[in-house]
Amino acid sequence: MAFSSAAFAAYPDKPIKLLVHFPAGSSTDVIARTLAQEASEALGQPIVIHNKPGADGSIAAQETQRSAPDGYTLFIATNSPMSGVPVLRKKAPYDPVSDFTPITDIGRYSFFLYTRAETPGDTLQEFVDYTKKNPGTLTYGSGNITGLLSFAHVANVNNLEILNVPYKGEPPAITDMLGGHIDAMVATYGTGMPHVKTGKFKVHATVLPARSPNAPDVPTMAEAGIDNFPIAPWLGLFGPAGMPADVVAKVNEAFAKAMQDPKVKKFMTAQDFMLTPSTPDALQDLVKKQLESHRTLLRITGLEGTID
Repeated sequence: MAFSSAAFAAYPDKPIKLLVHFPAGSSTDVIARTLAQEASEALGQPIVIHNKPGADGSIAAQETQRSAPDGYTLFIATNSPMSGVPVLRKKAPYDPVSDFTPITDIGRYSFFLYTRAETPGDTLQEFVDYTKKNPGTLTYGSGNITGLLSFAHVANVNNLEILNVPYKGEPPAITDMLGGHIDAMVATYGTGMPHVKTGKFKVHATVLPARSPNAPDVPTMAEAGIDNFPIAPWLGLFGPAGMPADVVAKVNEAFAKAMQDPKVKKFMTAQDFMLTPSTPDALQDLVKKQLESHRTLLRITGLEGTID
């Protein structure tokens, strides 16, 4: 079915569905709800969050892919479904470049490597040394592909034997780590750092290329002795392939306005999330570049094409 530009002169005239591929309460969910509330005001219609966790975001991605390109189904997606899934799967379920309409870049997460307070090692190097001396005895959780790849990279460059325990998102992994069921994980600032402040977790490094202004005492991976990490933990806004340009422009403008709101900026700073609004073309370029970066790292770590 073809969608003409003229047909969308009144867009939007009904609520908009925004798919989030993480559970309620996760960093992405909180960010999505904050932006959706402000963008709803600009568009004059509510943006309703639909949480669709699981399968590294591919469930929500495929629902978006199958939806009508009329602007009423949007997808706020991390690098997990758009950069990781197409490379991790033996058969890619979709093409992140041709099967979606890019709308705007949203921002970058701050990810940190955490361990339980009881886990040996007060620095990343001490943790690595202990894990080397005790192969196969520790576990790490992963609630998204950035968490998986970051820890897999640390394990690969140090020849560590440490078991991965996958989760549908960070909140259940954090719960298990608090309960002593896993020993470590790479997770976002908002989900992990509160437990550092209460003394239940230790934080060893950030995967970002520079130290976080909210955690200036935490070294980067490079400063901790692990460099050449090519993955950007990014977030962007998409629709199904074939969305009309004027609808894309309206949604882009509404979310850009939301990202300029002082209250939103203050909230995102507190979350240690950096807003990076962009044009649709800039987001498309990011998708292409990060797809290749993920492919390179997954190949090096032996994870390329390992999931059915």
